Amino acid sequence: MSDALSLTPLDALHRALGARMVPFAGYAMPLQYNAGLMAEHLHTRNKAGLFDVSHMGQLRITARVGGCTEAALALESLIPVDLAGLAANRQRYGFLTNERGGIRDDLMVANMGDWLFVVVNASCKEQDTALLQDRLGDRLVIETLADRALLALQGPEAVHVLSELCPEAATMRFMDAIEADIDGIPCTVTRSGYTGEDGFEIGIPADHAEQIARALLADERVLPVGLGARDSLRLEAGLCLYGSDLDETTTPLEAALGWAIQKTRREGGVRAGGYPGADIVMAQAREGVGRLRVGLAAEGRAPIRAGTELFADAEGREKVGHVTSGAFGPSVSAPVAMGYVATSHAAVGTTLFGALRGRLVPVEIRALPFVPPGFKR
Repeated sequence: MSDALSLTPLDALHRALGARMVPFAGYAMPLQYNAGLMAEHLHTRNKAGLFDVSHMGQLRITARVGGCTEAALALESLIPVDLAGLAANRQRYGFLTNERGGIRDDLMVANMGDWLFVVVNASCKEQDTALLQDRLGDRLVIETLADRALLALQGPEAVHVLSELCPEAATMRFMDAIEADIDGIPCTVTRSGYTGEDGFEIGIPADHAEQIARALLADERVLPVGLGARDSLRLEAGLCLYGSDLDETTTPLEAALGWAIQKTRREGGVRAGGYPGADIVMAQAREGVGRLRVGLAAEGRAPIRAGTELFADAEGREKVGHVTSGAFGPSVSAPVAMGYVATSHAAVGTTLFGALRGRLVPVEIRALPFVPPGFKR
């Protein structure tokens, strides 16, 4: 493995646990552990899985003048989400857009009371930070929390496990965000998840990351989980991976993420527009889009992978889309995928044909998610 890869604060623990390490977004990351991808996936669905997501970017943002509202209003000039209306100790999903309405990155923003906590994707964190500094540096203080780890504890038993170390976790709701001690260490704790299951994300000082990870893993309900199962879990949950299902050529409306743009930021809302590409996104909301992200299910057990071309006919004459993510779904015991399809062929139940190993196989458009969410509403 290249010496140029960055290491998370939990690298030594991963190797001690027998992880198979792979390059991902410039980091050495665990793909799977001794239990294997299938066992890790199903264990997370049934009990609790512990994920190292320390490669992601963690930012602390405050206003140069004013408080959280002023910081949120500044961010709204780049993010088409109602951040000014975000209550203390709550978080929202959002995205940075470009002048064409494309998605530069998707992210989470939490109001921690007197500062905003922003988590961005590993592959985009440097460019995101540079963009924020360039566009908003005169209004915001943007601090990179580099000396931090980030863990995700996911699954139906996650709340019971974490509550033993952090009693405040028991009363948190989906999308809550707090600061609390875990095993005596001050941490940030949010309750959301990338698996479709109930879960928590824990921001930890780097020098205490292994202590807290080992404390969580000491519970027999918790299994370490790698990138392989993280991908199959999020795919079953119908959740996007930046760089695969989202990119700068894809708008929120095409990605079926219009729900993340609150009424206040939509056309006619009190703070409509004002972000890069707003005219394009609002026009798509009025007039519709030419393509749409959809769920896809192929016959048999062979997954249809990213890049697979999709056709309207069994002869492959009319191409109507392509697959962006695909894997075998252990929870549904079948291949699952997502992709972009011409809106004219995007209705649930439509049969398309995917190019698989030199032949065209039937692929049915399915409603997302493939597995019902287990979030604590």
